[in-house]
Amino acid sequence: MKSYRKELWFETSSRRQLVNITNEVEECLIESGIKEGLVLCNAMHITASVFINDDEPGLHDDYEKWLEKLAPEKPHSQYNHNSNEDNADAHLKRTIMGREVVVAVTNGRLDFGPWEQIFYGEFDGKRKKRVLIKIIGD
Repeated sequence: MKSYRKELWFETSSRRQLVNITNEVEECLIESGIKEGLVLCNAMHITASVFINDDEPGLHDDYEKWLEKLAPEKPHSQYNHNSNEDNADAHLKRTIMGREVVVAVTNGRLDFGPWEQIFYGEFDGKRKKRVLIKIIGD
C-alpha cells in the first residue's frame, strides 16, 4: 500500500469564504499515483472546514444565511469565548460544517456522486491556513 501527504495553503480575502478545492485534490491524486484507495481532506484549523456539496452560487448564499442564523458573528458579546477573541462564531460554524471528508478512489479518479465537489470553508479568514490531503491505497 502507498501513502501520499500534501498540505494545501489558503489565505482568503474575506472573513468567510467557500473555495472549491476539487481540482487541487484531483492534482494530488494524480501526483500520488494511487489508483484504488481513499482520500482524506481535513482542515488543519479549528475555524475552517472541508465538506462536500454542489458548486452552485445560490446554495453558497444559502449557506452564509443559514450559518449566520445558527451562529451569528455579532454581537461579539453573546459568546464567552469572545472575551479574548472575536471568532467564537467561526468555531461553531466549523462544528456545523465538519472537519473533513473521505472520498473513495476508483480507477485513479475521485469516486463522486452527481454534482459532488470538495470545498474549503473559511469562517475566520484573512490569514494563512492549511488543508491536509492524505491518500492511501495501491
